[in-house]
Amino acid sequence: MVIGATSWSLTPGDEDALRRGMERLLQECSAHSALLVDRGGQLLVQAGERPSFDPTTFATLTAADFSANDQLARLLGASDFSSLFHQGERESMLLSDVAQRAILVVLFDARTTLGLVRLRLRPAVEELSGIVAAMTARDAVRGASRPAILAGAEDEIDRLFQ
Repeated sequence: MVIGATSWSLTPGDEDALRRGMERLLQECSAHSALLVDRGGQLLVQAGERPSFDPTTFATLTAADFSANDQLARLLGASDFSSLFHQGERESMLLSDVAQRAILVVLFDARTTLGLVRLRLRPAVEELSGIVAAMTARDAVRGASRPAILAGAEDEIDRLFQ
């Protein structure tokens, strides 16, 4: 089950912690770029080399790709696919679920291998998931103090556009 992305917020401290984890991953596996995208298609954090394409458009397409693959998984009797791999001639990408709220995209080329990226991805996703879970918990407490009339309004708006 994917949880609505608007039920949490990203502070500068959160962004720094996420970026540090992503940069460590890039160093450990020799990949060149990483992007963290929320399930709604918003680019949250970017680390490493700046991609040659528009990262905002890429984030939207990534979320749509991951969502479509979630539906394919359900058709196959699985709850979801926790990671996806796309291989290109010169560039490849590995996408992984982060706490059912975000998608980590790792872009890499011939300087590394899929095996090394996968090996280093799991601990990085665990670290990022912990950060996202803490953000979610913090914001759940804040959300409880919102006026009752606003409670759930953001999630309802998200459901309208799905």
